[in-house]
Formats: sequence, C-alpha cells, structure tokens
Amino acid sequence: MGEDAPFAAVRETHIGVVFLVGDRVYKLKKPVNMGFLDFSTVERRRAACRREVELNRRLAPDVYLGVAELSDVDGAPREPLVVMRRMPDDRRLSTLVRSGAPLADHIATLARTVAAFHTTAARGSDIDAEGTREALTSRWEASFAQAEAVRGDALDAKVLAEIETLNRDFLAGREPLFRSRVDGGRILDGHGDLLADDIFLLDDGPRVLDCLEFDDELRRLDGLDDIAFLAMDLERLGAPDLGELLLDRYAEHTADPAPTALRDHYIAYRAFVRVKVACLRHAQGDRDAALDAAAYADIAVRHLRHGQVRLVLVGGLPGSGKTTVAGLLADELGAVLLSSDRVRKELAGVDPLAHARAGYRHGIYAPEHTERTYGELLRRAGELLARGESVVLDASWMDAGARETARRLAADTHSAFHPLRCVIPPDVADRRTRTRTGSMSDADPAIAAAMAADTAPWPNATTIRTTGRPEEALAAAMRALEAS
Repeated sequence: MGEDAPFAAVRETHIGVVFLVGDRVYKLKKPVNMGFLDFSTVERRRAACRREVELNRRLAPDVYLGVAELSDVDGAPREPLVVMRRMPDDRRLSTLVRSGAPLADHIATLARTVAAFHTTAARGSDIDAEGTREALTSRWEASFAQAEAVRGDALDAKVLAEIETLNRDFLAGREPLFRSRVDGGRILDGHGDLLADDIFLLDDGPRVLDCLEFDDELRRLDGLDDIAFLAMDLERLGAPDLGELLLDRYAEHTADPAPTALRDHYIAYRAFVRVKVACLRHAQGDRDAALDAAAYADIAVRHLRHGQVRLVLVGGLPGSGKTTVAGLLADELGAVLLSSDRVRKELAGVDPLAHARAGYRHGIYAPEHTERTYGELLRRAGELLARGESVVLDASWMDAGARETARRLAADTHSAFHPLRCVIPPDVADRRTRTRTGSMSDADPAIAAAMAADTAPWPNATTIRTTGRPEEALAAAMRALEAS
C-alpha cells in the first residue's frame, strides 16, 4: 500500500465506491442503470462482480481475490463486493512516469506481459467480427456523432473536421489491411481499457488491473488497438518515447507486421475516445475538461497526419539525384521504396546491378518493356497502399499517362499523392552520370539528352533542386509533402 498511504480511504466514481482498508481493497457497485451497464439489482451486481474477478484474473490472478458479501440485517439481501489485494500507490505507472523514473526495462517487461496475455486470449468468429473495417468505422462514426452533440466550445470545429477527414480516408482505402488482421488471428478478447493509472510496476513484474468488463464487444479488438491505448496514455503523460518502446517491443514479441500507419490510427482512435469523454464532461459543467479535449485532439490529429498513407513519385532525368532523394524520403517516412531500374531488370531476368546497356528505347528499355515496368511498379504500389504502407516510387516519370495512372491509383486507395521532380543543371547531371558507381541505372549522357527531349511537361510536380547536400533536398521534399 506504500509507506505514505493512509490505512483507510474511500474513493467514489459514478458507478461504484472503492474502500481501501489496510492491505485490501473492496469495490462496491452502485445500484444504477446507465444504459451501457445495468447494476440495478443485487443479482446483476453480483454477476458483474464475479465477471470482473474472472476477467481480471487473466492478467492479475494474485490481485483479484474473489467476491465477498455483506449485510447489516439478518435475512436481508447481501451486497456483493470485489475483494482485491491493495497495490502500492508509489508503484503506479502514471505516478512513476510523472516523477521521471527510469522505466525502459519495466516498459519492455510490460510489453512482454501483454503480448503473452494476447497470445492466449480468446478468439473466434464472434470476436473477429469486432475487428473488421466496418466495425471500426462504426465505432469511429458513433464517437463523431457523440462528440458533435456535446462538444460546444470544448472542441474546435476545424479540428474535428480534419480528424473526420483523415480517419475516413484511411479506413476507406484499407479493406485488405483489416481483412489481413482478421485472417491473421490478430482480433482477440483483450483488456479494453489499458491506462497507466491502473498498472503497477512491482519488483516481481507488472500488475495490470481494471479491464473493461461490462461490455464484451468493446473488449473484442485488435491486439494492437488494445496496447495502443496505453501508448496513447503514455504520450498524454509526456512520455511518447515510452509509448514507442512499448509498441516496438510488443511487435517483436507478437511478430506483428502491422504498418506504422495502423499504429498511428489506433493511437488516434484511443485519443479521440478521450476527446469524446472530455466533451461530455465539459457539457456537464466541468470547464477544465476543454483543456483535456484539446490535448487529446492534438494527439489524434498528429497521429492521423503521421499515419496518412502516401504515394510519392520521385522523378527526374538521369543524374538528377532522384534515386538519392527517393531513398532518403522513404527512410524518413518509413515507406516502401520501389525503383523502376530494379523492377525493370527483375522482369527481364537480369541482375539489378548488372549492366544492360542498349540504345535509347531499345533492349529492355524498349517502349513495351517500359510500359510493363511501370505497370508492375503501380501494381505493387497498389497492394502496399491498400495494406497501409506508404510507397515512394523512384522512376524517371517521363510519360504523362503513367503519372495520371499513378494519380488515379492514389485516389482509388484514398492515399495522399505527392509528385516530386528532381532537377539539376545539365553539366552537373552529365558529370554525375559519367562518374557514378554502384548504380542500377544504365543511362549515359547521350541517353539522358534523348530522355530530356522526350519528357512530357510535368506542371503539377513540386520541383526539388538537388545541387546542394542530400539533406537539403530531403528537407525540401518533406516541406512539399507537408504543404500538400
């Protein structure tokens, strides 16, 4: 219970009363019916207490001791109480985060604990139904409607509109991603309410308390969604690095291939649920709740922006630095990099680093091979975008028709589209093509000149000048993405 904790204390919520006495905790449920939960009769309260103990013993079997009953009158209905071992307040995760305690090792252990719990958690077709894109869309839309009804001046209308737009775009284009999560067994009966206030870091390992026991559907979710709640809460407490560590270690323990965008999406979802709750509190008279709504909305917006799925074209003539910029940009975005030089040679059965020089528009550079190469580039890109992966395409993008096909692909997958054109003075490009080594490109200065004459105008591309350091070109490319 902690050295400074009082021997006895009482804490009250809108649905219950908690009595802390010595090394025990007794939780009483109020006789209320709030629609989403019904504790209006003794039998309902008894069933809820038993369910709470049963579910929470999955993660903290030595904390949830059982259900007791009390009565002050012989023969009167006995009131059920959840009996728990009292946890030390000074080992509460939220308290430790606020104090700046070193927690990396504890967070790694916590990730392993949750991953092990998820590995054995219940699964099945009824549980899978809550992990589909349609189910998640329904939850988001319900939260939007609820927040709109009570937001008043607690949530800026423009912020809400941006959250709605970014969320709907992500969900609309990602059916294969969510289908793969269901098919891969990632949907489970989890905790549902992972918060730093309810986790205690003891010497012999973490204790995770207070799962969401009153609604089975809300506890049936993607395992990544479950643990993203805690990552979001750690970010709210000012420790986003611990949230990232938690998710990284969880992914390692569960071999979860989820794209970064899905992490961001689930964190944003959890933040927006808290936005909705803060708006409700504000509507009920808690003026300070507006600050909470704004803080959680900021988390939601940042993660939805960061998790936006993007298709980036990086084009230009030989020697323009497009391959360097594309590689740096893919690293910065955590995106998949696809190169026309590599795909062209793969399709031709040629080692990507082997030379396959031929005259302009001859050999593997003949128009039919080029069309096939761009078709395969965009086919692969489409699969990746639908699975939540941003894609950077490194190619010359000479042909306006190929660019338009790429734009339509981005629109069809509800992905942000960013065309970038790298440019450099001809004499510098000429020098680069003559002296470069280790490149997959076969272009020489003569071919570069012929390509320049054949390249269709690209008026909607952002020009990236590459005469300076690569870092400067990358910064210019990132500014272009952020501005569009």
